[in-house]
Amino acid sequence: MDEMILRIPEQYPMTDDELFAFCAANKELRIERDEYGQLIIMSPAGGITGNLNFRLTGIFAQWAEQHAHLGYGFDSATGFRLKDKSMRSPDVSWVSKEKWESLKLEEQEKFAPVCPDFVIELRSKSDSLTQLKLKMNKWISNGCELGWLIDPLDKKVYIYQPKVDTKEITGFSQKISGGNLLPGFELDLSRLQ
Repeated sequence: MDEMILRIPEQYPMTDDELFAFCAANKELRIERDEYGQLIIMSPAGGITGNLNFRLTGIFAQWAEQHAHLGYGFDSATGFRLKDKSMRSPDVSWVSKEKWESLKLEEQEKFAPVCPDFVIELRSKSDSLTQLKLKMNKWISNGCELGWLIDPLDKKVYIYQPKVDTKEITGFSQKISGGNLLPGFELDLSRLQ
């Protein structure tokens, strides 16, 4: 199974609390909800993608720990409720300190009703590049300030920002920067080869 859509009848939408309980009861699955209330069930990542995600998370975690005064980093197990009513889980994400700390504790404990300021999505062999690009656009339309879609299969990175054309980088021989949003954060793409 690569991805499966569970269609939820419109007249019986799953509440946010029901979705949280459903996901908690099915921890072995990666579950997201689209803006139409349909559940997207994804299989766990394969070994190569899992290792790349582990490395990405570790690289970003080092920066986030050194810059803890700026915000909070999250791994792929974290779900966020977005303004379009979807619940998404990026591979790596970061939320500014001000935005995160404005949430109540009970909101932080479940799927937080906030859009990350920064997300990374990592393409695996079973992922549709077209679907991932649509997902990146949804991150941006929901308030994300910077998104990186990393495609190790074609050795490309797509950089998404609001009101800016998507930038495409070919080859993993350079570094990409978090800019003003993530001061001092650079990802040396050669570490993903």
